[in-house]
Amino acid sequence: MINKRDEIKDWYDGYLFDKTEIYNPWSVLNYIKELLGDKDFHAISFWANTSSNDLVRQYIENATMKMKEEFEELINGKSIIKKITPELTYREMNFKSSKDMNDNVYSFLLFTGYLKIKEKVYENNELVEDTYKLVIPNKEVKKIYENIFMKWFESYQRERRNEFINNLLDDQEKRAQKTLNQVLKSSISYYDNYESFYHGFMVGFLNADGYEVKSNRESGEGRFDLAVLPMDIDDLAIIIECKHSNSIKELRKDSKEASNQIIEKRYIEGLRDEGYENVIGYGISF
Repeated sequence: MINKRDEIKDWYDGYLFDKTEIYNPWSVLNYIKELLGDKDFHAISFWANTSSNDLVRQYIENATMKMKEEFEELINGKSIIKKITPELTYREMNFKSSKDMNDNVYSFLLFTGYLKIKEKVYENNELVEDTYKLVIPNKEVKKIYENIFMKWFESYQRERRNEFINNLLDDQEKRAQKTLNQVLKSSISYYDNYESFYHGFMVGFLNADGYEVKSNRESGEGRFDLAVLPMDIDDLAIIIECKHSNSIKELRKDSKEASNQIIEKRYIEGLRDEGYENVIGYGISF
């Protein structure tokens, strides 16, 4: 058990009652129970399987874009500064949509153990009343945020996926660009910001019913990044070449370079040789 001390602390510690350090007793007891049956057992989020997470899930799903960005910062191990309301009524916590959301959410998350106070906040050497730096208390709670965020994001992607593909099929690149920007803006920024990430992201994003996504497959005189192939060979197929830009001002240049690569490497002709007569190509830069 001694060699598991650090793991228990990382996963289930992080709470203070006045000046007394407190572990999550429910999770620690479950961890010990599992460890007695398997000495190689590794910590998991026991709290994640309880119904108390439903409200947190509701708050994240209804959060404003600014609040989602703040949740991202928390997941990334950063702190956020918030004014805490010491006494909350149920009416003040009844958020039915993003229009109703406000910073009372953070007070609720603090009082229920989903956040903890890192330190008090001072301005000009004076204490700011009821205002604190807040952080996620431990790995167990961080895992809850990550799981809820990912489920929300997967649902959000499903809603936008067909919209994006249909815009590409209809040659509505401006609308497709807007949809993709919305999805990326709503994603979690702790992912790698490199071409390899965006390639993987697009593979997952484009997996829609009625289409097959091919990645890095030989076609023409090279290998295309992505192809969205319809089940009916007579329907329109899409080839996408992805680039990663180092700055915003390079986006147009890099996307044009990606488009030129589709032409120069004869990716479209390669698909036509396979029987897809209707093929359209897009260069995208992130």
